[in-house]
Amino acid sequence: QVSLTESGGGLVQPGGSLRLSCAAIQRSFTAVAVGWFRQTPGKKPEFLATISANGDSTYYADSVKGRFTISRDNAKTTAYLQMDSLKPEDTALYRCAVRSVNLGSTTSSDYSYWGQGTQVTVSS
Repeated sequence: QVSLTESGGGLVQPGGSLRLSCAAIQRSFTAVAVGWFRQTPGKKPEFLATISANGDSTYYADSVKGRFTISRDNAKTTAYLQMDSLKPEDTALYRCAVRSVNLGSTTSSDYSYWGQGTQVTVSS
């Protein structure tokens, strides 16, 4: 069983930054890839970034490349999403997910476990 809890969301002005955390309660966190997605009401999850189980490989959606950075600390069983230069269109519910292979995926259905999400609102 895997439990994922996101935190770090909130209200931020355009151009600001936030750092999201995804804390995992899982016996084998070092064996899972992590993905970050965001979702707005009535829409499918949008892929943002993924990091491999060993942390050696990352991949980003074009919409966030150069602004968002994914990382992980396996000793703390936590993954992070550093978000800089935030825009109003980044407003969404941000969720992390894991899949039990080394490499991540851009497809939401490839992930087995999901957190409930943390709300990010970018507004002046």
